[in-house]
Parts: sequence; C-alpha cells; structure tokens
Amino acid sequence: MRLINIDRCQSGLILGKSIYNEKGTVLLARGTELTENFIKKLKQYNISTIYIDDKVSEGIEIVESFPEELRVEAVNKITEGLNTIADLDTSKPNLQGMINSGRAIRSFQKIFRDILHTLTDNKTALNLLASTKVYDNYLYSHSVNVAIYSCQLAIANGLPLKNIEEIGLGAILHDVGKLSISIDILNKPGKLTNEEYEEVKTHSSVGFNILRKIHEIPLLVSHCALQHHERVDGKGYPRGLKGDEIHNYSKIISVADVFDAVTSHRSYRSPFLPHKGIELLYSGSGTQFESKQVQLFKDCIAIYPEGITVKLSDGRTGIVSKYNYNAVGRPEIRIIKDEENQEIKPYEVDLSSLENLSIDIIEADALL
Repeated sequence: MRLINIDRCQSGLILGKSIYNEKGTVLLARGTELTENFIKKLKQYNISTIYIDDKVSEGIEIVESFPEELRVEAVNKITEGLNTIADLDTSKPNLQGMINSGRAIRSFQKIFRDILHTLTDNKTALNLLASTKVYDNYLYSHSVNVAIYSCQLAIANGLPLKNIEEIGLGAILHDVGKLSISIDILNKPGKLTNEEYEEVKTHSSVGFNILRKIHEIPLLVSHCALQHHERVDGKGYPRGLKGDEIHNYSKIISVADVFDAVTSHRSYRSPFLPHKGIELLYSGSGTQFESKQVQLFKDCIAIYPEGITVKLSDGRTGIVSKYNYNAVGRPEIRIIKDEENQEIKPYEVDLSSLENLSIDIIEADALL
C-alpha cells in the first residue's frame, strides 16, 4: 500500500484505505476500483491524497497509529464546540451561553479521552502527516492535530493522567482567540502588514480572556491559550515570558503547534517537508523551545511514515517501506523509478546506511 497525490490518481487503481467524509460516513470503501467519476468526486471533497494497493507497493504495511474516523469525529465536535465558546459573551450574564459552553468543554474532554486511549494503546510512532483529510478549515483541524501531538508529547514526558488531560484540553482551546480575527487576515495569501500581524497576535490574550471566565475550565488550561507563543528566550508574546516563567503545558503545546503549522498547507505558503519541520524546531531548541521537548517530540512521531512516495536528491523515486526509529529522517526506501524517471524493478535502499548518507529526501509527493 502507498499514499499518492490525488492529481496522480488514474482510473483502475484500487483504493487501499476507506475514505470518510466530514461527517464520518464512508465515501469510498477499501478495495474500490477508482473511476474518473470517483476521482472527480474526491477532488470536489478537497481530498488531496489517497492510499492505493498496487504491485510496486505490495508488502508495505501501513500501521494506523491514529484512526481517521476518530480524527474526523474530533474535528466536527471541536468545530461546533469552539464556535459555541467564541459566541459566548462573557461581558454580561448569559446563563444559556454558559450552559452551552459547559457542554462544549465536556464534549472536548470526552474527545480527548478517546484520543488519549488510542495513543496509549498504540505502540508505534505517531503518524498524522499522512492522514487523508476531507476538510480544509485549517483552524479546526489544526486544533485537533495539536491536541494529538501534545498528548503524545505529554505521554513521552511521563506526566500523570490529570496533567495529560489538562494539556489536551489546553491544546484543543489554544487558538480559540483566532475566531475573533478577520478570516480575510487569517487566510491572506500574502505577507501580513504590521497592523495585521499585531491583530493576529491578540488571539493569545483574547483566548485567555474568554476561557478564564468559563467555570469548567481550569486556570492552567486558560494559560495554554495565553502562553503558547511565549518563547524560552523571552522573545515571544504577549508577555515576553522566558524560561521557567512559561508553564510546562505551554512549552509542550508550543512545539506541537509550530510543527503542525509549518507542515500544513496554508494559503500563503506550501508545507515544509517533515524533516525540515523538525530541523526548524532544532534550530530553536534552547532559545524558542525547551530542548527536552524538541528531542522527545522527534522521538515520538513518524516523520516519514510507511507508504509515502518520495523523491531523492539523486533523482530516484521510491516509497518509504520501513520507518527507521534510530534515524527518523532517513527511512528505508523501495526504489520504483530511476534517475531518468523510468519505471524499474523495485529494490530497497536504506538511507541510514553509511554509503547512502549523501542522499536526501527532497520531495514527498503526498505531503506537498
């Protein structure tokens, strides 16, 4: 099985994994033979990647570290809940609004317990990068991703259950203040003006002021919204906190937040390759991010999961056939095309071996 870009999909290919719509209903079941009409409909759903079963990927097993149907459910409930909270007018008494926000928080807590249960049972590296997305609202899917990444990182920190659940709730709610920012600014394709950037920066304080007035939310969770853009060298915002002035929850969430942001499609730029996202975190290790959190994060996620089609710096194309836990950015690759882009008899290459250290992954088809 392998993951391919929908634009490279052709009639006759066999679907390797079921595809769900935004309501969690199966759009196409695994084993379906794709037709031009099916492919057209998938594109209409803004689906950019699909898994297929074919001869060149035979034997490559995809370990699903996080079920896509649970992720779709989480996005839906978080979308509904965040909008409920954002609509709450905390400046005046509003009994029904507080009741609705309380229901939203309990819904978030249930979703996060499902996330935590899934990750606790999973013994493989976390793979969100290769999920098949059927929604294109960045804010809500980003909130889910950051919650999942933060949960995995909190587990890696060895934190107690109560702390992990608070981090998860904080991660879900960390960007709630962005719902007060103009959508035109958030989705602006070009560079923000200084005034627009200052407006975006207010989301941390706005989110905190919303959350701290909701009784069901612990104050530490509210501070996740306030502090997730603080940096350990004091050059973050809104307060310029540094070092131990920043709560540990926010140090965890900030790493997950930045990695998901830079490896996701945005209106103003293409996503970073996963190993470039990790390199960005390492470049800020000890200055922007706590070094311990960067190292733990690198060790607990699958940067190049099995089934991803990649292009190498020497021109060859292949499929990631085996994840390398000792060198996460240098997996084993099943070569399927030569330097001239000609199909060949597949063979395996281990990028972590000494003779292959000069070869890099320069493109990951289904991640761009």
